[in-house]
Amino acid sequence: MRVCLAQIKPFLGDTAKNLELHEECIEQAVAEKCDVIVFPELSLTGYYLMDYVNDVAMKTDDKAVKRIISLSKDISVVFGFVYEGEDNLFYNVCAYAEKGRLVHLHKKVYLPDYTMFEEARYFAAGNGFSVFDTAFGKCGMLICEDALHLSSIYVLSRMGVQTVFIPSNSPARGVVGDGLEAASIWQTSNKYTASLLTVNLVYVNRAGVEDGVAFWGGSEAYSALGKRKIQLPQFEAAIGITELETADIRLARIHSPFYRDEKSQILLDYLKGDKK
Repeated sequence: MRVCLAQIKPFLGDTAKNLELHEECIEQAVAEKCDVIVFPELSLTGYYLMDYVNDVAMKTDDKAVKRIISLSKDISVVFGFVYEGEDNLFYNVCAYAEKGRLVHLHKKVYLPDYTMFEEARYFAAGNGFSVFDTAFGKCGMLICEDALHLSSIYVLSRMGVQTVFIPSNSPARGVVGDGLEAASIWQTSNKYTASLLTVNLVYVNRAGVEDGVAFWGGSEAYSALGKRKIQLPQFEAAIGITELETADIRLARIHSPFYRDEKSQILLDYLKGDKK
Protein backbone atom coordinates (compact mmCIF):
# COMPACT_ATOMS: atom_id res chain seq x y z
CA MET A 1 0.00 0.00 0.00
CA ARG A 2 1.52 3.28 -1.13
CA VAL A 3 0.29 5.95 1.29
CA CYS A 4 0.30 9.73 1.00
CA LEU A 5 0.31 11.67 4.29
CA ALA A 6 -1.33 15.06 3.60
CA GLN A 7 -0.19 17.31 6.45
CA ILE A 8 -2.23 20.35 5.46
CA LYS A 9 -3.16 23.69 7.05
CA PRO A 10 -6.97 23.88 6.74
CA PHE A 11 -8.77 27.22 6.48
CA LEU A 12 -10.96 27.65 9.54
CA GLY A 13 -14.63 27.36 8.60
CA ASP A 14 -14.01 27.71 4.84
CA THR A 15 -15.11 24.39 3.34
CA ALA A 16 -14.80 25.70 -0.23
CA LYS A 17 -11.11 26.55 0.15
CA ASN A 18 -10.48 23.33 2.02
CA LEU A 19 -12.14 21.33 -0.74
CA GLU A 20 -9.78 22.95 -3.26
CA LEU A 21 -6.86 22.04 -1.00
CA HIS A 22 -8.05 18.44 -0.85
CA GLU A 23 -8.42 18.29 -4.61
CA GLU A 24 -4.86 19.59 -5.10
CA CYS A 25 -3.41 17.04 -2.69
CA ILE A 26 -5.40 14.19 -4.17
CA GLU A 27 -4.29 15.14 -7.68
CA GLN A 28 -0.66 15.12 -6.53
CA ALA A 29 -1.06 11.77 -4.77
CA VAL A 30 -2.66 10.21 -7.83
CA ALA A 31 0.21 11.50 -9.97
CA GLU A 32 2.60 9.80 -7.51
CA LYS A 33 0.66 6.56 -7.98
CA CYS A 34 -0.44 6.40 -4.32
CA ASP A 35 -3.11 3.94 -3.22
CA VAL A 36 -4.38 5.91 -0.21
CA ILE A 37 -4.23 9.54 0.90
CA VAL A 38 -4.83 10.46 4.55
CA PHE A 39 -5.84 13.95 5.70
CA PRO A 40 -5.90 15.29 9.29
CA GLU A 41 -8.87 15.45 11.65
CA LEU A 42 -11.63 17.88 10.53
CA SER A 43 -9.65 18.51 7.36
CA LEU A 44 -12.63 20.02 5.51
CA THR A 45 -13.50 22.53 8.24
CA GLY A 46 -10.61 23.36 10.55
CA TYR A 47 -10.60 22.69 14.28
CA TYR A 48 -11.50 25.65 16.55
CA LEU A 49 -15.01 26.06 15.17
CA MET A 50 -16.82 26.42 18.49
CA ASP A 51 -20.22 28.06 17.85
CA TYR A 52 -19.75 27.68 14.08
CA VAL A 53 -19.96 23.89 14.28
CA ASN A 54 -23.59 23.85 13.11
CA ASP A 55 -22.82 26.31 10.29
CA VAL A 56 -20.23 24.06 8.65
CA ALA A 57 -21.90 20.73 9.43
CA MET A 58 -22.52 18.47 6.45
CA LYS A 59 -24.33 15.28 5.62
CA THR A 60 -22.91 12.63 3.35
CA ASP A 61 -24.84 14.04 0.39
CA ASP A 62 -23.24 17.50 0.74
CA LYS A 63 -21.49 18.56 -2.46
CA ALA A 64 -18.04 18.81 -0.82
CA VAL A 65 -18.30 15.33 0.68
CA LYS A 66 -19.69 13.89 -2.54
CA ARG A 67 -16.87 15.51 -4.51
CA ILE A 68 -14.19 13.84 -2.42
CA ILE A 69 -16.03 10.53 -2.58
CA SER A 70 -16.10 10.83 -6.37
CA LEU A 71 -12.33 11.42 -6.42
CA SER A 72 -11.83 8.14 -4.56
CA LYS A 73 -12.37 6.26 -7.80
CA ASP A 74 -8.65 6.86 -8.43
CA ILE A 75 -7.33 6.70 -4.86
CA SER A 76 -8.74 5.77 -1.45
CA VAL A 77 -9.27 8.86 0.73
CA VAL A 78 -9.36 9.35 4.50
CA PHE A 79 -10.76 12.80 5.39
CA GLY A 80 -12.57 14.58 8.21
CA PHE A 81 -15.51 16.92 8.61
CA VAL A 82 -18.39 17.90 10.89
CA TYR A 83 -21.26 15.50 10.29
CA GLU A 84 -24.89 16.29 11.07
CA GLY A 85 -26.64 13.05 11.91
CA GLU A 86 -30.24 12.14 11.33
CA ASP A 87 -30.70 12.95 15.03
CA ASN A 88 -29.67 16.59 14.29
CA LEU A 89 -26.62 16.17 16.48
CA PHE A 90 -23.16 17.15 15.30
CA TYR A 91 -20.24 14.74 15.21
CA ASN A 92 -16.51 15.00 14.60
CA VAL A 93 -16.14 12.30 11.94
CA CYS A 94 -13.58 10.67 9.71
CA ALA A 95 -14.63 9.11 6.41
CA TYR A 96 -13.02 6.41 4.30
CA ALA A 97 -13.94 6.56 0.61
CA GLU A 98 -12.83 4.04 -1.99
CA LYS A 99 -13.72 3.28 -5.62
CA GLY A 100 -16.16 6.15 -5.74
CA ARG A 101 -18.20 5.20 -2.67
CA LEU A 102 -18.28 5.92 1.04
CA VAL A 103 -17.03 2.79 2.79
CA HIS A 104 -17.03 3.84 6.44
CA LEU A 105 -17.82 6.82 8.68
CA HIS A 106 -16.32 6.92 12.17
CA LYS A 107 -17.72 9.24 14.83
CA LYS A 108 -15.12 10.38 17.36
CA VAL A 109 -15.80 8.70 20.70
CA TYR A 110 -13.39 10.36 23.11
CA LEU A 111 -14.01 14.13 22.98
CA PRO A 112 -11.38 16.02 25.02
CA ASP A 113 -12.81 18.62 27.36
CA TYR A 114 -9.85 19.82 29.41
CA THR A 115 -7.17 22.54 29.28
CA MET A 116 -7.52 24.14 25.80
CA PHE A 117 -10.01 21.57 24.52
CA GLU A 118 -13.81 22.04 24.44
CA GLU A 119 -14.95 19.36 22.00
CA ALA A 120 -17.53 17.84 24.32
CA ARG A 121 -19.25 21.22 24.49
CA TYR A 122 -19.94 21.30 20.74
CA PHE A 123 -19.97 17.71 19.53
CA ALA A 124 -21.96 14.60 20.34
CA ALA A 125 -19.82 11.52 20.97
CA GLY A 126 -19.74 8.34 18.95
CA ASN A 127 -20.32 5.09 20.79
CA GLY A 128 -18.06 2.48 19.25
CA PHE A 129 -15.23 1.37 17.00
CA SER A 130 -15.39 -0.73 13.86
CA VAL A 131 -13.15 -2.49 11.39
CA PHE A 132 -14.07 -2.31 7.71
CA ASP A 133 -12.90 -4.14 4.60
CA THR A 134 -10.91 -2.26 1.97
CA ALA A 135 -8.83 -3.11 -1.08
CA PHE A 136 -5.88 -3.19 1.34
CA GLY A 137 -7.29 -5.45 4.03
CA LYS A 138 -9.10 -4.73 7.29
CA CYS A 139 -8.74 -1.11 8.36
CA GLY A 140 -9.82 0.96 11.32
CA MET A 141 -9.93 4.70 12.05
CA LEU A 142 -9.31 6.49 15.35
CA ILE A 143 -9.67 10.25 15.56
CA CYS A 144 -6.92 11.85 17.63
CA GLU A 145 -7.69 11.16 21.33
CA ASP A 146 -9.54 7.96 20.39
CA ALA A 147 -6.10 6.44 19.82
CA LEU A 148 -4.92 7.28 23.34
CA HIS A 149 -7.49 5.05 25.06
CA LEU A 150 -6.96 1.35 25.64
CA SER A 151 -10.55 0.43 24.80
CA SER A 152 -10.26 1.67 21.22
CA ILE A 153 -7.04 -0.09 20.26
CA TYR A 154 -8.11 -3.25 22.08
CA VAL A 155 -11.45 -3.45 20.31
CA LEU A 156 -9.89 -2.85 16.89
CA SER A 157 -7.28 -5.49 17.59
CA ARG A 158 -9.87 -8.10 18.57
CA MET A 159 -11.78 -7.26 15.38
CA GLY A 160 -8.73 -8.21 13.34
CA VAL A 161 -7.57 -4.78 12.20
CA GLN A 162 -4.49 -4.72 9.97
CA THR A 163 -4.04 -1.00 9.28
CA VAL A 164 -4.98 1.86 11.61
CA PHE A 165 -5.46 5.43 10.38
CA ILE A 166 -5.20 8.21 12.98
CA PRO A 167 -6.18 11.70 11.73
CA SER A 168 -5.25 14.25 14.38
CA ASN A 169 -5.39 17.90 15.46
CA SER A 170 -2.71 17.91 18.14
CA PRO A 171 -1.59 21.38 19.26
CA ALA A 172 1.94 22.15 20.43
CA ARG A 173 1.91 22.20 24.21
CA GLY A 174 4.46 21.31 26.85
CA VAL A 175 8.20 20.81 26.54
CA VAL A 176 10.23 17.68 27.29
CA GLY A 177 13.98 18.13 27.01
CA ASP A 178 14.62 19.62 23.59
CA GLY A 179 11.25 18.62 22.15
CA LEU A 180 7.51 18.98 22.49
CA GLU A 181 5.63 16.96 25.08
CA ALA A 182 2.73 16.40 22.65
CA ALA A 183 5.10 15.08 19.99
CA SER A 184 6.77 12.76 22.49
CA ILE A 185 3.41 11.35 23.64
CA TRP A 186 2.20 10.68 20.10
CA GLN A 187 5.45 9.18 18.87
CA THR A 188 5.55 6.84 21.86
CA SER A 189 1.87 5.92 21.45
CA ASN A 190 2.12 5.32 17.71
CA LYS A 191 5.14 3.04 17.98
CA TYR A 192 3.56 1.18 20.90
CA THR A 193 0.25 0.66 19.10
CA ALA A 194 1.86 -0.55 15.87
CA SER A 195 4.21 -2.89 17.72
CA LEU A 196 1.77 -4.30 20.26
CA LEU A 197 -1.15 -4.76 17.89
CA THR A 198 1.22 -5.80 15.08
CA VAL A 199 -0.52 -3.45 12.65
CA ASN A 200 0.55 -0.87 10.10
CA LEU A 201 -0.26 2.63 11.38
CA VAL A 202 -0.63 6.02 9.73
CA TYR A 203 -0.80 9.15 11.90
CA VAL A 204 -1.55 12.47 10.16
CA ASN A 205 -1.50 15.63 12.25
CA ARG A 206 -2.30 19.06 10.86
CA ALA A 207 -0.05 22.12 10.74
CA GLY A 208 -0.84 25.83 10.93
CA VAL A 209 -2.24 28.23 13.53
CA GLU A 210 -5.83 28.81 14.66
CA ASP A 211 -6.88 31.33 17.29
CA GLY A 212 -3.28 31.65 18.45
CA VAL A 213 -2.79 27.89 18.82
CA ALA A 214 -0.06 26.22 16.74
CA PHE A 215 -0.41 22.64 15.52
CA TRP A 216 2.90 20.83 15.39
CA GLY A 217 2.46 18.51 12.41
CA GLY A 218 5.06 15.75 12.63
CA SER A 219 2.88 13.18 10.84
CA GLU A 220 4.37 9.68 10.68
CA ALA A 221 3.76 6.07 9.73
CA TYR A 222 4.92 2.81 11.32
CA SER A 223 5.11 -0.72 10.04
CA ALA A 224 3.68 -3.61 12.07
CA LEU A 225 7.28 -4.34 13.06
CA GLY A 226 7.36 -1.03 14.94
CA LYS A 227 9.67 0.64 12.41
CA ARG A 228 9.01 4.27 11.61
CA LYS A 229 8.66 4.48 7.84
CA ILE A 230 8.35 8.26 7.46
CA GLN A 231 8.19 11.40 9.56
CA LEU A 232 7.10 14.80 8.25
CA PRO A 233 8.52 18.12 9.50
CA GLN A 234 7.01 19.97 12.42
CA PHE A 235 4.90 23.14 12.17
CA GLU A 236 4.70 23.32 8.36
CA ALA A 237 2.43 21.92 5.71
CA ALA A 238 3.98 18.96 3.93
CA ILE A 239 3.22 15.94 1.79
CA GLY A 240 4.93 12.62 2.44
CA ILE A 241 4.73 9.25 0.72
CA THR A 242 5.65 5.84 2.07
CA GLU A 243 5.07 2.14 1.42
CA LEU A 244 3.37 -0.12 3.96
CA GLU A 245 3.60 -3.87 3.39
CA THR A 246 0.99 -6.47 4.33
CA ALA A 247 3.88 -8.93 4.62
CA ASP A 248 5.17 -6.95 7.63
CA ILE A 249 1.98 -7.81 9.53
CA ARG A 250 2.52 -11.54 8.96
CA LEU A 251 6.19 -11.29 9.93
CA ALA A 252 5.41 -9.25 13.06
CA ARG A 253 2.82 -11.79 14.21
CA ILE A 254 5.33 -14.62 13.77
CA HIS A 255 8.05 -12.81 15.70
CA SER A 256 5.81 -11.27 18.38
CA PRO A 257 2.62 -13.34 18.83
CA PHE A 258 0.88 -10.81 21.08
CA TYR A 259 -2.21 -10.88 18.88
CA ARG A 260 -2.41 -14.68 18.98
CA ASP A 261 -1.83 -15.02 22.72
CA GLU A 262 -4.23 -12.33 23.96
CA LYS A 263 -6.79 -13.78 26.41
CA SER A 264 -9.91 -11.69 25.94
CA GLN A 265 -11.87 -13.85 28.34
CA ILE A 266 -9.93 -12.37 31.25
CA LEU A 267 -11.19 -8.89 30.37
CA LEU A 268 -14.69 -10.19 29.66
CA ASP A 269 -14.86 -11.87 33.08
CA TYR A 270 -13.69 -8.67 34.73
CA LEU A 271 -16.30 -6.54 33.00
CA LYS A 272 -19.03 -9.05 33.86
CA GLY A 273 -18.00 -8.91 37.50
CA ASP A 274 -16.66 -12.46 37.55
CA LYS A 275 -13.18 -11.38 38.67
CA LYS A 276 -11.62 -13.35 41.52
